Amino acid sequence: MLEWTSDAWGKLTGPYGTGEKVPALLQQLMGEYDQEIADELFQEYLFHQNTIYTVTYAAVPYLTQMARSTTDPEVRRDLFVTCGVIEASRDRSEAAPFPAAWAGLAEQVGAPVCSDIYGSYIEAIREMASLGEDVRAHAADAPVDESEKRYILLADAAYRGAHPVANMLMTFSSGDEYVAVCPACEQDVYLWPNGEGGRIQAFAEDPVFEEEQEAYEVVPTAKFADADQKTLAKHAAAIGEHGLARDLPYLAGEANCPSCGKHMQIWPALLSTFSG
Repeated sequence: MLEWTSDAWGKLTGPYGTGEKVPALLQQLMGEYDQEIADELFQEYLFHQNTIYTVTYAAVPYLTQMARSTTDPEVRRDLFVTCGVIEASRDRSEAAPFPAAWAGLAEQVGAPVCSDIYGSYIEAIREMASLGEDVRAHAADAPVDESEKRYILLADAAYRGAHPVANMLMTFSSGDEYVAVCPACEQDVYLWPNGEGGRIQAFAEDPVFEEEQEAYEVVPTAKFADADQKTLAKHAAAIGEHGLARDLPYLAGEANCPSCGKHMQIWPALLSTFSG
């Protein structure tokens, strides 16, 4: 972990400048967890528009330390989700000892410092993943709304390495619409829980703007074949994310593309834009 007193914090970058103020904010949170400070840290220094920064990597080990040491399950859940969103946004092409994009930083602070920051981040993510069972168990019994439960599931997916699944859940966090891309014609396919009983239907145009258009049937799968689908369905049912549990058989199902008529499997078409 990067020491509090290291001058490297001032050379790390965030969305709006350097990370020189991050150690003080982390120390405040470790002394007494305050949601306003946590939100300021996340929104102003660690994450912006699905992008993370060099200072983000240095901060996560401290967030993980807080999550592991707190006795407050709500604080642990908040930190679990925060770090899960961060991990979902990490470029998986990055390789040890540190990302190639850090070459300039390595010249300023030294390659060993960069290696320590990156290695500590990877270890912290492994440790945060180990809290998943506890976080899910608490969410199942606590008065947590479904949107927050979906964020728990996306964090859990990110920790498992299922980054496309995590980013799909983050993009469609409300669950009122999903957008796939037809592999044959590359046109968007709008998937709406629009029928009776939450039945999902497919549309060529966004139904918000084109109400008078033909709805195409989506045939739900009778059996999940993908490991990520199985895990997601199991966890969604266990923590009571009923909307996602209802949608998953359709998202793992099949349909004819509303634009070109070609048969398509929904799941890979849905994740295709998150797999780059």
